[in-house]
Amino acid sequence: MNQTYDRREILGLLGGAVAASFKVPAATLAAPETSAVRQGLVQGQPVAARVGGEMLAAGGNAVDALVAAALAAGVAAVHQCGIGGYGGHMIIAMATTGKVTAVDFNSMAPAAAHEKMYPLNEQGVVRGRINEHGWLAVGVPGTLAGLQLALDRYGTRSFREVVAPAIRLAAEGFPVSKDVLVAVNAAKAAIAADPALKRLFMPEGRPLAAGDTYRNPDLAKLLATLAERNSVDSFYRGDVARHIAEEFKKHGGLVTADDLAAYQAHEVQPLQCTWHGYSIYTAPLTAGGISVLEAIGIFKDLERRGMAGLLTNPQVRLEALRIAWQDRLRLLGDPEKVEVPVGRLLSEEYFCASADRVAAAVQQRKPLPGPAEAANMNGTIHLCSVDSRGNMAAVTLTHGSTFGARIAVEGLGLILGHGMSRFNAEPGHPNSPGPRKRPLNNMCPTVVLRDGRPAVALGGRGGRRIPNAMFEVLAQYVAAGRPMEEAVAAPRMHTVGGLTVELDKEWPASNADELAGIGYKVQRHQPAVISAVCFDPQTGGFRGASR
Repeated sequence: MNQTYDRREILGLLGGAVAASFKVPAATLAAPETSAVRQGLVQGQPVAARVGGEMLAAGGNAVDALVAAALAAGVAAVHQCGIGGYGGHMIIAMATTGKVTAVDFNSMAPAAAHEKMYPLNEQGVVRGRINEHGWLAVGVPGTLAGLQLALDRYGTRSFREVVAPAIRLAAEGFPVSKDVLVAVNAAKAAIAADPALKRLFMPEGRPLAAGDTYRNPDLAKLLATLAERNSVDSFYRGDVARHIAEEFKKHGGLVTADDLAAYQAHEVQPLQCTWHGYSIYTAPLTAGGISVLEAIGIFKDLERRGMAGLLTNPQVRLEALRIAWQDRLRLLGDPEKVEVPVGRLLSEEYFCASADRVAAAVQQRKPLPGPAEAANMNGTIHLCSVDSRGNMAAVTLTHGSTFGARIAVEGLGLILGHGMSRFNAEPGHPNSPGPRKRPLNNMCPTVVLRDGRPAVALGGRGGRRIPNAMFEVLAQYVAAGRPMEEAVAAPRMHTVGGLTVELDKEWPASNADELAGIGYKVQRHQPAVISAVCFDPQTGGFRGASR
């Protein structure tokens, strides 16, 4: 990585035809979250959606569009995700072959990780928050490996083509958005403490302000190098990997060149259930889909009993979610490293026993017992796409919280995510840190099929609020039979298993008062943002929705 290029040379590496096809003007920063063309639709972060729409218009399929959009989001939504972010999950439904599959590109802990690596204070909090910020908070970034795998197996375009818009954004720059400005000001102390971050977000010694242009020339050079090679392999095994490993060693991090070389994204079998004639496929562990399906299974058992008011009594859905969250925080971890009772949690017997508990709580108008509350985190992007053939894809990718570990790799413009923060720092937990282990996360990219054909792709951003929001939208769409736009607009609640319940502004005050009277601690809060695309095979039409 000794090459240096100016902006013109960086763009020249793209090739004139490719570069000209993907001009991303500053005006796209104000674009809506939907980008529809005759060839399909992309929903999600505005700049990314526009880039994905242009890839569809150029003849790419849903996967090509999604990968191009994800790479662009890593530049435009720099505080939420990027190629140095800790990773993500994707789900793909190919109408042309009938195949539904998932790609796991979650971060992997370094080989030197161990369950006692984060000392706890008397309150059970990691001392110095070294699992959240700094070089010990970083595992191997998985984003590039996952996007390349999806593109190679299910796309039609080269990596060189799909990365072109992201290179242009990084090289030419764009007016910083309000979201980025808010994030920069919230994290300005940490940004000022890291020289590489400071050069990006305080280039003149002050935080970026409205009207400023954000550029990341080092990231543009890195992406241009990978484009020239038409592969991300050197990020994991080659000169780029050596550069990254040297920075970890210099700053006391644990990730080595061997860790980077050992990393692989995996194509995995999605979790699946049927409900009211729909087939729901979602990302498996270490993603959050299992918790969504557990809540659905409990709800389905209550439906079979003919329990009244399932969709109108908020306590029913709340208790199903609370059980799923209590199981999640107590039992789940990387199934390749620890024993996880997936079969039991998704069994009819367990659904029935859990439904008994929910029914009793509703009848008695009392909450089920619950643990202490857990913190929520944000810093994620979700995108979904559909093409004119009805192929669908959905991806969630993340830094973790805002700006991830709040450090960057010198000379590469690479902001690093804090995937290690997603482990439970308590030794002996199924989700404790361990060598080459992948942490539990909340991402839930999902596709819904009707009569064997992809009908909806959806997912969310919003940390721990994602699984609950996904359950709420699916309940409205599948169980209540509402159009996707109405399902996305419907009220949502959030819980992490304790007695606190967060209701969004769509909930009537009467519901809030009712839950408070039962014994819950009711708060108002913004839910996860759900993005979805729909396809009608009869008309060939597609629609998008976000909230």
